[in-house]
Amino acid sequence: MASLGSAAADLSGPKMRVGIIGPGWYGKCDLIRLIQVAPVEVVSMCDVDKRMLSEAADIIQARQDSKKRPRTYSDYREMLKEKDLDIVLIDTPDHWHALNAIAAMEAGADLYLQKPITVDVAEGQAMLAAARKLKRVVQIGTQRRSTPHLIEARDRVIKEGKLGKIAYAEICCYYHMRSGDTSPYSQPPENLDFEMWTGPAPKKEYHRIMHPRGWRAFNEYGNGIVGDMCVHMLDAVRWMLDLGWPKTVSSSGGILVDKQSVANISDTQNATFDFGDLKVAWTHRSWGEAPDPKYPWALVLYGDKGTLKASVNSYDFTPLGDGKPLHGDALFEYDKYPEDRTEKDLERHVASAIRGHMKDLLACIETRSKPVADIEQGYISTASCILANLSMKLGRTLAWDPVKGSIIGDDEANRLLKRPYRSPWVHPASA
Repeated sequence: MASLGSAAADLSGPKMRVGIIGPGWYGKCDLIRLIQVAPVEVVSMCDVDKRMLSEAADIIQARQDSKKRPRTYSDYREMLKEKDLDIVLIDTPDHWHALNAIAAMEAGADLYLQKPITVDVAEGQAMLAAARKLKRVVQIGTQRRSTPHLIEARDRVIKEGKLGKIAYAEICCYYHMRSGDTSPYSQPPENLDFEMWTGPAPKKEYHRIMHPRGWRAFNEYGNGIVGDMCVHMLDAVRWMLDLGWPKTVSSSGGILVDKQSVANISDTQNATFDFGDLKVAWTHRSWGEAPDPKYPWALVLYGDKGTLKASVNSYDFTPLGDGKPLHGDALFEYDKYPEDRTEKDLERHVASAIRGHMKDLLACIETRSKPVADIEQGYISTASCILANLSMKLGRTLAWDPVKGSIIGDDEANRLLKRPYRSPWVHPASA
């Protein structure tokens, strides 16, 4: 396979060969950022929606220097049989991540894997074990760790001690992002292989909000707003403060307002991640107003010398007393990448973070080292969010043993760490 060093040094030399599973909305965002920062060749693309797949192949063909159209597949196993990929991007719905990732690693590829890494905890344990056994480099799409203004906030505020003693953090999301659709279930569109889309998840009737992009409304395919949005901010706090596992996780909430929608995820939820001397408190509410309209999806670190508020858009440090306030904004790189201005559906304020994440992945592939969002960090943040949902379901606090990888003294909760797979798919913890 191609060496990144030789490819970076000589654009006429061998290029890193890239494949993607799930080139939908964020799949294309991720893949195009990779194309922007490295001399790669996208040779393979896979999706169960043939229309989405064809459109993505057209877009990538136009963006590649070679102007070659990637090979297209409807089954990721067929794509991976070629065993000719250096990097595989995985941007499928969460319920597919474990099988996609392990198969890609077994096929010899390093990975860029979207968050959260799994739907259950046992999947994450199997993925981490596979990555270590196979010596694969795996970068998780928790790109707050590569967000320029958040790196600046960490360095200027936290590392310089401006917050003092930090004993409490709030993380939140007040976006109205839970679907309120009440329309009936229907037949899937002709362009979608819904049987394959469902894969190992429980079989439900098709609903129009499931695809594309709306599948997070159902617990069968993900972990709701906690799995989607909390994982980002919890991971960012853990990265900024160099935290490992929470000692206990507790959560409460449910569907308190919008009881009519077909969505079965919570519209209101609180969770506390207890790290001992630091408590991290999460809240999401997909209705009503945000307490701070400037920071509706954010982290807030409280110290005895000041407060740091941070989001994907900006950060603000407010000192106690006579210190100097600090402010930073998201980095837009239109001078280097003017195409960002016109790319459809791109979160422009996040583009620089994705590029930074891709650069870090490529550097770690070259040195065979752990990237900033290594799979172990993704496993910790993902599993912690899953534990929050389990706590809400069971109605009690869960204590975690990171050495044994299990919940302390709670057999019922431990049985929920591994979900059943739909036949003929086999859970990787059972293989």
